[in-house]
Formats: sequence, structure tokens, C-alpha cells
Amino acid sequence: MIVKVINRSANQLPAYETLHAAGMDLRADLDAPVILQPLERKLIPTGLYIELPEGFEAQIRPRSGLAFKHGIGIVNSPGTVDADYRGEIKVLLINLSNEAFEIKAGDRIAQMVVARHERVEWIAAEVLTDTTRGAGGYGHTGVN
Repeated sequence: MIVKVINRSANQLPAYETLHAAGMDLRADLDAPVILQPLERKLIPTGLYIELPEGFEAQIRPRSGLAFKHGIGIVNSPGTVDADYRGEIKVLLINLSNEAFEIKAGDRIAQMVVARHERVEWIAAEVLTDTTRGAGGYGHTGVN
């Protein structure tokens, strides 16, 4: 798939780090380091602008290493970049740890997965097709 991109940062374009990786790392585009205090959230710019084809979205997801080692996540995870959005991709990070965390220019702050999606056409109904699971949810499996 070919996607148009404008890179206004000094960072390299997102790239797949391994042969079978689904996501590409996004890097912080900062003039100065940003300190993220415990339970604080900040919008971190990437300097990237993309033009996705119709029927695709870019999902912005946390990086597992940042989450595990430092408690850094994404508030609206996964964030969605729609095909008609032309603004800068920014990442809404949150510090879920008890310690301040420093983000520097070029740091890998999130990963982006481009995925196809469908548009839904609703049909009003009075009943739904029955299944073995039925209406069971929230912890219903594994309970005898």
C-alpha cells in the first residue's frame, strides 16, 4: 500500500522494525524535552501528516516497552486517524507510574497500525439470531 506522508520533523519516517511487525514506531517531534508527571497526560506531536486511502484507518497504540518499564500509555487507546484527517498526528500519552518520565525529541512514543475497516449499514430488528453464548458477557466464560 502506498500512503502519502508529510514529515515536518527531523525524525525518520515510521518503519517496520521486523519482518512480521504490524506496527511502525512513531517518534516525538519536540523542540525541548517534555516531563510527564505521574497521572499527567500530554499531547505529543510527531510532525507527521498522512493521507490514507478510503476504507483504511491508522490505529495509534501504546508501545509495550514503555508501558511495562515506565507505565506510559495512551489515554484513548487505540487512537484512530481517519482517512479524511489531514492534521498532524499527535499522541495523547499518560504517565500511570509514580515517577516523572522524560520524553525527548526522537523518542519512540507509540506505534501505528494501518488497518482496513468496513462501513456499517444498520438494519432495525426486533430479535437477533441466537448463539450458544447468548447475552453472556463480562466474565461469563469459565464460570460453572
